[in-house]
Amino acid sequence: MTQRTVLITGGSSGIGEAFADVFAAHGFDLVIAARREDRLRAVAARIEQQYGRRVHVVVSDLSRREAPEALCAEIAARGLTIDALVNNAGYGVPGTYAASPWERHDAMLQVMVTGLAELTHRLLPGMIERRYGRIVNVASLAGLVPAPAGHTLYAATKAFAIKFSEALAHEGRPFGVHVTAVCPGFTWSEFHDVTGTREHVRKLPSWMWMDSPTVARQGFEAVMEGTPIFVNGRVNRTIAVLVRYLPQTVVMWAGRRLGRSYRKT
Repeated sequence: MTQRTVLITGGSSGIGEAFADVFAAHGFDLVIAARREDRLRAVAARIEQQYGRRVHVVVSDLSRREAPEALCAEIAARGLTIDALVNNAGYGVPGTYAASPWERHDAMLQVMVTGLAELTHRLLPGMIERRYGRIVNVASLAGLVPAPAGHTLYAATKAFAIKFSEALAHEGRPFGVHVTAVCPGFTWSEFHDVTGTREHVRKLPSWMWMDSPTVARQGFEAVMEGTPIFVNGRVNRTIAVLVRYLPQTVVMWAGRRLGRSYRKT
């Protein structure tokens, strides 16, 4: 069997690192990309020792417009072929929309919208030509429910990832390319430390949380099965269904209450 290689962005921690474990456990070699070289190399050393898979480290800041092209050029220069892509890099900008300078919002959009779409566009033709590809776009339950105040662009970027994945899944299926938007809810990772909301989210009940390894394992299984949109966890799936059928006034009220419970707005 041809040796498969997966590229994982944001692979230095959290859900990205968990996806690295899952793909390695299933026999994939890895390319992991993120900004923190020390963390990447620590992850690479652990996975190589634990799973015996080859792990390539590429330092890349996807908030820079030239980063997707440079990342693909570096992969090609190393003679690597990418058979699977996990677009996981992302973060949130807390607070109200006007409270942060545009440059901060622009960088986030570059990572979570433009960069995601460009990396996919650059790597998809090879997958189509080889009649094999797996693309995971790490979205969020936030992209399926009404957005509370704060993190104003975050839910919008995740909604983009979901609709993008849904359409691309239809295009890729005839060529053996599976595309999945993975939609976790609250997940234990560094995300809330980076955004400064850790103390607020601690107030949420434990049954609303999932761990990164479970999210990654379920996401891997979903893309292998060819599921275009996968919502992690029964609680999150229930929420996603309810917001489609409950009166919007009720849904919006619940969103406002939830937002106040864990985020200053």
